[in-house]
Amino acid sequence: MTPHFGDLTAFLAVARANGFREAARIGEASASALSEAVRRLEADLGVRLFHRTTRSVTLTEAGARLVDRLTPALSAVEAALDVVTGFRDTPAGTLRLNVPVSAARLVLPAIVPAFLDAYPDIEMEVVAEDGFVDVLASGCDAGIRYDERLEQDMIAIPIGPRVQRFATAAAPAYLDRRGRPEHPRDVLEHSCVLGRFASGAMTSPWEYERCGEVLRVEPKGRLVVRIGGGTDLAVEAAIAGVGLIHLFEDWLRPYIDRGALEPVLEDWWQPFSGPFLYYSGRRLVPPPLRAFIDFIKLQRW
Repeated sequence: MTPHFGDLTAFLAVARANGFREAARIGEASASALSEAVRRLEADLGVRLFHRTTRSVTLTEAGARLVDRLTPALSAVEAALDVVTGFRDTPAGTLRLNVPVSAARLVLPAIVPAFLDAYPDIEMEVVAEDGFVDVLASGCDAGIRYDERLEQDMIAIPIGPRVQRFATAAAPAYLDRRGRPEHPRDVLEHSCVLGRFASGAMTSPWEYERCGEVLRVEPKGRLVVRIGGGTDLAVEAAIAGVGLIHLFEDWLRPYIDRGALEPVLEDWWQPFSGPFLYYSGRRLVPPPLRAFIDFIKLQRW
């Protein structure tokens, strides 16, 4: 029978203190509890470990041998536990996040460098994909998603700008050639660059909103890209004059600012709530994730 770890530590405490009462005074267990633990250990091993008299408690030869072997082994165990405790007290280890490509591009760059600088003992691994995955089953500690994609039974906290917009734009040369939409229904007369999620669902209809009025249009186009990995191709195609593109404003803004793309229907760009960091509330939060949560709570979005 394998002895209980607590009984081994109790035996070693009594051996070091040369008695049950002194071991009880030094430690947190009572003399009777220590005596019972040693009795169980002797029963499990089938050998006497102490000579007991009314005046003294001394190790038997078997007990002395066990102390010699047990001391370095328990020291190694204590050292290992100290390392784990260090993870709790001083955040260290690897933080793994599963995020959509849009968050990896538009949200995390403003957060990750400062976080890693603040916590030099933490490493970060980011998996950027737009499929719907179980973050825990995939080996990640947490994920970033937008409202409609939050999983059930998860804790969610805001991360990144709290209000974003979908923007529509096209190359100036394309608009000179095909005309500039003045109303969302005019999109139906244009060639559009379309997107498809990993699930196979299209990103259409495109939604527009103004003064409480929401309009949905089903765009048409000859180019369809996979959301995530193909988004940069969609942007470059729009710049080259393939047609209108409908995407996160923050993604298109650099191209708009330098004139490669021209915004259209800007009064109709629909706002939506920003993303959330989500994680399981059913288990202890790993120290790297706890540090990340505390860090983003301090940010001003």
